[in-house]
Amino acid sequence: MGCKVFELLFWVSSVLCLACFARAFTPADNYLIDCGSPTNTTVGGRLFMADILASKLLSAPKNVIGNTSKAVTSSDDSPLYQTARIFTGVSKYAFSISQRGRHWIRLYFYPFVYASYDMNLAKFAVSTENHVLLSSFSVQAPLVKEFSVDVTTNSLAITFSPSENSFAFINALEVVSVPDQLIPDGAKSVKSSVGFQGLMWQALETVARVNMGGPTVSVENDTLWRTWVPDQHFLVENNLALSISNTRAVNYVAGGSTQEIAPNSVYGTCTRMNSLSDPNSNFNVTWVFDVDPGFQYLLRFHFCDIVSNALNQLYFNVFIDSSMVVQDLDLSTLFNVLAAAYYMDFVTESAASNKLRVSIGPSDLRGTYPDAILNGLEIMKMNNSDGSLTGLGTVNTSGSSSKKKVSAIVGVSVGVVSGVLLAGVLFMFCRKRKRLARHRQSKTWIPISINGGTSHTMGSKYSKGTTASLNSNTGYRIPFLAVQEATNNFDESWVIGIGGFGKVYKGELNDGTKVAVKRGNPWSQQGLAEFQTEIEMLSQFRHRHLVSLIGYCDEKNEMILIYEYMENGTLKSHLYGSGHPSLSWKQRLEICVGAARGLHYLHTGYAKAVIHRDVKSANILLDENLMAKVADFGLSKTGPEIDQTHVSTAVKGSFGYLDPEYFRRQQLTEKSDVYSFGVVLLEVLCARPVIDPTLPREMVNLAEWAMKWQKRGQLEQIIDPNLTGDIRPNSLRKFGETAEKCLADIGVNRPSMGDVLWNLEYALQLQEAVVRGDPEENSTNMIGELSPQIKNFSELDPTAFSAQFEVSSVDDLSGVSMSKVFSQLLKSEGR
Repeated sequence: MGCKVFELLFWVSSVLCLACFARAFTPADNYLIDCGSPTNTTVGGRLFMADILASKLLSAPKNVIGNTSKAVTSSDDSPLYQTARIFTGVSKYAFSISQRGRHWIRLYFYPFVYASYDMNLAKFAVSTENHVLLSSFSVQAPLVKEFSVDVTTNSLAITFSPSENSFAFINALEVVSVPDQLIPDGAKSVKSSVGFQGLMWQALETVARVNMGGPTVSVENDTLWRTWVPDQHFLVENNLALSISNTRAVNYVAGGSTQEIAPNSVYGTCTRMNSLSDPNSNFNVTWVFDVDPGFQYLLRFHFCDIVSNALNQLYFNVFIDSSMVVQDLDLSTLFNVLAAAYYMDFVTESAASNKLRVSIGPSDLRGTYPDAILNGLEIMKMNNSDGSLTGLGTVNTSGSSSKKKVSAIVGVSVGVVSGVLLAGVLFMFCRKRKRLARHRQSKTWIPISINGGTSHTMGSKYSKGTTASLNSNTGYRIPFLAVQEATNNFDESWVIGIGGFGKVYKGELNDGTKVAVKRGNPWSQQGLAEFQTEIEMLSQFRHRHLVSLIGYCDEKNEMILIYEYMENGTLKSHLYGSGHPSLSWKQRLEICVGAARGLHYLHTGYAKAVIHRDVKSANILLDENLMAKVADFGLSKTGPEIDQTHVSTAVKGSFGYLDPEYFRRQQLTEKSDVYSFGVVLLEVLCARPVIDPTLPREMVNLAEWAMKWQKRGQLEQIIDPNLTGDIRPNSLRKFGETAEKCLADIGVNRPSMGDVLWNLEYALQLQEAVVRGDPEENSTNMIGELSPQIKNFSELDPTAFSAQFEVSSVDDLSGVSMSKVFSQLLKSEGR
């Protein structure tokens, strides 16, 4: 009874403590344990529970608790170092996880002598179910080891395994949820033009977290309870650097960093080149860090130009070891404002040395003053192919070393029996495969039709000739063996794409149907959420401009989605970077119209609007006829209720396409998709990336750059050179106006997708229209030579805009000319 009262008081105290120290991020899981302590301990405004309250989480062969009166000098964590849990055999903490995803694991060590246990001599390993965090580990001074791992189940076990004839210990322990957006899946590669994908399922160990030019940032002053240390200890030559502080200047802007990424106290200080007195300065400022060879490292650079008085003053280069990873960086071009907080992630190759060097230096551009800054730096070790962060040992949660001899004897005995059993299993397996082969011949892929017929645009399922209800997602489940056969056992030569969710394989079903098979990584929590959302969304929607879900597989902890195969890949690949033949203006307009139809259906074709949240050219796929279909619904969100204006949700999307209003207010509406689609329209017109730091500073951000030309009335100056002579001026004018409206700063000023669709249909008809009095229908009035005849819409033949209006189902308006139907959409009885 007394223990329960004590526990209740602890949780009440925790709630009050959180109320006093409320932050933007509240972790779903927040285990803080002062190991060995008889009472709760408050450190940095956080309440660590007494050891007795955590005893139900621990399984250990002996109950050994040590304590010391020895003081720990000048350590913020010193209250946690007065007691310890001592483990004489393999021991395990088991935590219930309420929200899957990345979690911090922080281990506090301070060795002291208790009874016969000299903790300076302890040697042990620490592991989770999937990763070795420490092996053959010993410690002689106060130390905090910080890791972050992706938890994909409802529990997390942390195992302490003493080395032979030794023991393990721990002074304090944290298991705390991490915001989803803190570690995205992708990063740039140091020595490769191909970016790195797969960070989400990596275990990471913090090697260094440095506040450049500033003091220590303690846990109570960090948004996620991290510690940032000053950089002086890592500088190679201190006299080459200046420390700058200007915290009031920091701006957190849409598409940039957030306070969870790094606090104001990090972005508000920097280390700067000491070049103010010499305009001919030519040197780098360099830091050196100790690393373990044989591992890759994730480096996160934090930038914020708090030193410039105006835009476009500061240009500099960034190096990792001998590689220049960023050249002529001008931070002001990224967001067109001063002091915007921003970060860049890079993944190194496997380290060959035990030293890692990071440098900043002046740009070689003419007319620029030699200067460079860095505000913060994080270095994180990535697990190797064995799931280890140490290079030694493998995941092992077995019994203590005293059982090894018994295990060996049992192992030999079991081995003999296993040999006999294996032969039997192989025999049964061969028989089963023969039965499956015969059984599979009777199975067919049956398209699910809404209107009684069959259509390649409808979803399909694996069945024995029966059609399942669309309300039952289990009707889409496909056996793993069938997926293996379709992809030639996931042949790497069949890979047609790699994304944050995983690899995409080209496949062929046993009836000859071509498919795209997206195989998610099972350790990715974000992938699990996307997997579930995609199945839920695509099993409900049927539209010729949405990619169809054929099925999915969740056997063996797999996350596999099977779609109709899109012969021509992504729209992005046809615009730049892949060597495909250039699309004509008419083809591009038709693709934009098709994508707009798909998005319009998402917004209006269901009881509640569905917001895609990741509209971009890479998520618009093209079939063999270049018909556009919107894909990748992993981030989709159901829209607001009828009596609400928005959905409040965490910001997700792709950099360069993200609605700035959504970023600022975290309020999602259909107009966020409209903004992203406006960026896609400009991408289609200009055939270049939406963010390209390699271009001159005024051209880096496509949306900002193109809108400057649009507002001057000179959009034709920046179109894809391949379109020269191919665009009628009025078609371009209408297209530019449509994009400009989509990119309005305030969501309510943007058109609906229905409006966008109407205008794009109009732009297409203007492109195809025959002008009265034009002696040659197939010539002349294109961009570069504006005809007076085509400058006036009223002179166009209205019959040129007519089209047949025929709809077979209210669920698919994709065949309807919007010039005919748009007036109906505006009426209350329309869709």
